[in-house]
Amino acid sequence: MMRDRPAARPLPKVRPGRLRLPHRAIALLALAAVAAAPALAGDLPGARAVPGGVALVDLGPARGPAPTVLRDTHRVLVRADAGHWFAVVGIPLAATPGREELSVAGSEGATRKLGFNVAPKVYVTQSLTVEPKHVDLSKQDAARYEREKAELEAVFETWTDVPPATLALAAPVPGVRSSSFGSRRVFNGQARNPHSGMDIAANTGTPVAAPAAGTVVNTGDYFFNGNTVIVDHGQGFLSLYCHLSRIDVTAGERVATGQPLGQVGATGRVTGPHLHFAVMLNHAWVDPELFLVARAAP
Repeated sequence: MMRDRPAARPLPKVRPGRLRLPHRAIALLALAAVAAAPALAGDLPGARAVPGGVALVDLGPARGPAPTVLRDTHRVLVRADAGHWFAVVGIPLAATPGREELSVAGSEGATRKLGFNVAPKVYVTQSLTVEPKHVDLSKQDAARYEREKAELEAVFETWTDVPPATLALAAPVPGVRSSSFGSRRVFNGQARNPHSGMDIAANTGTPVAAPAAGTVVNTGDYFFNGNTVIVDHGQGFLSLYCHLSRIDVTAGERVATGQPLGQVGATGRVTGPHLHFAVMLNHAWVDPELFLVARAAP
């Protein structure tokens, strides 16, 4: 079942004289309650259960360890908020609208199914003109692309058990954010895959800052993406930065919020300098706008 995040429930009032415990016992009970209850995250992304969006599925009261949740074969990030566990589900752009099911396994081993509905979403079509070599690939470039695709697919399978420090992201660069996520792209008259990220207008050399803490899991120069950095924030929550003119981090490096990752450029398949910023959840590209702290363009 999917719903808006519940409001925090007020604690019941206790009448004076009904319960008398030594002050030390009261303190120990209070500490135990705090330790048993998950922290209130308060950082869940915007809920938009459409292809390329995010579903927040209420898993019930947050008692004990977080349940294990699967969408198809991919683990799903689980977050505590207002006393409940929520599955933060990335919905692929290729998802068919309709009913979806999650597999939820509790700490006791029992597995149950929870469903949610995916609503239809129509994205715009964009026509772009780029260098012909980035559309009609030579045999050598096609072979390079296939090698890079396999390499990146392995990176996108990254799962670390440590939860993200936050799901609320700062904008990696200042600038006008396009609404191009999910758009059907036509390059030089030939249809290609939907756009899987957000383009942010910025000049070459503008520093790109990590929007949240994480670990760099990949850097490289790719045929379509150009100079690229990928950061793992934990539990299948990844962010990607493309077309950089310079990379300032290395794979395996731990980065803090605001730390420079590189600089804006125009490498790879581009029409001009900008940052391609993308967010992945459970191996699905989702709209970065849902995670940005300021959800309106500056």
